[in-house]
Order: sequence, then C-alpha cells, then structure tokens
Amino acid sequence: MRVTVLDYGVGNLHSLLKTLAAPGVEARAEADARRALDTDVLVLPGVGAFGAAVERLAPARKAIRYALADGLPCLGICLGMQLLFDSSEEGDGAGLGVIRGRVRRLHAARVPQMGWNALEERRDSLLDASGLEMAYFANSYVCQPEVESSVRASSVHEGERFPSMVRAGRTVGVQFHPEKSSRAGVAFIGAFLEEAGR
Repeated sequence: MRVTVLDYGVGNLHSLLKTLAAPGVEARAEADARRALDTDVLVLPGVGAFGAAVERLAPARKAIRYALADGLPCLGICLGMQLLFDSSEEGDGAGLGVIRGRVRRLHAARVPQMGWNALEERRDSLLDASGLEMAYFANSYVCQPEVESSVRASSVHEGERFPSMVRAGRTVGVQFHPEKSSRAGVAFIGAFLEEAGR
C-alpha cells in the first residue's frame, strides 16, 4: 500500500511518517499536490497554517476533491482536517470543501489547546477498533460542519464542545494527533489503513 503525506513545506513530518510505516506500507512525503494523488492513501498532516496550506493545495484543489469523491482514502490530521472544510478564520483561501462548513477560532481563554483530551460521543468503527478514548491535541481552531451527521466524535475544551472526528465516506478528519496519542493513536492509524485497504 502506497501512503502519501502531502508536505505543505512547513514543519517536520518525521513522526507521522514513522507511525505510518508498517509491514506492507510504503509511506512517503510529497510536496507536489498533484503528484501526491498518485497513491493508494492520501494523508493531510497537521502542521502549518490554513492560508499557506490552501495556497499550496490550490493548483490541485479540484483534482483532490474529485479523487476523494471517487473514493481515494484520505486522513486529515489537525490542520489537515480543517483543510477538508470550505474556509477558515485563520487565513484566506478556499479549503477542499469535502465537508461543508467553516473553521473558527476556539473561544476558550487558554488557546491553543495543548495536551490530552477525551473523545466523547464516539460513533465510528475506527474508534471502536483502536480503543482510542483519549488523544493528544494542539489546536487553536475548530471545525463547524453544516451537517451534524459528519461528526463521529466530539471533545470539550473549557466548556466548549467541538468536533474531534469527522467523516465523509472514505475521507476521515481528526482534530487530534493520532501519531502523538500513544498506542491507541497508533492503533487508530492502523485501523484506518486496514479500512483503506479493503
């Protein structure tokens, strides 16, 4: 299985690539958004800012949308989840619009949210298979989907509830970092790759 992590050109992808590496999995980073689509699984990582990332995606935005609509498995992590939405308060430019809605800043006094948080209202087979109940977050922004059924888990930070996992078919977005969420986080990625291979 070829797994491609789209490199927005900011930050270190080493820990994510290391977590993705497994028997039968060839994980690589690719900076060219069009070339990144030559893969079995696409991963949108959680490093960077919305504006800069959508600028990098812009030349391949339609191609990525079509590929995901056609069933290419995709995992969006943190910023990668936010890129699945239409727009963000964090920066200009259009997201992928795979999941309708927008991204807004957390209203909490302590921003960013840094550290472990519980996954509540869990309703997805990937969460069941991995046993992931607590995950590591590092975010200042959260997603507001227009369709509630896309939300597969939520979390609460300083009394504010927000989606911590969304899904649209074979496209999954998580606001947390599974690669930093201990054994259950690694198991979550394993469960996603297993599902993607079916």
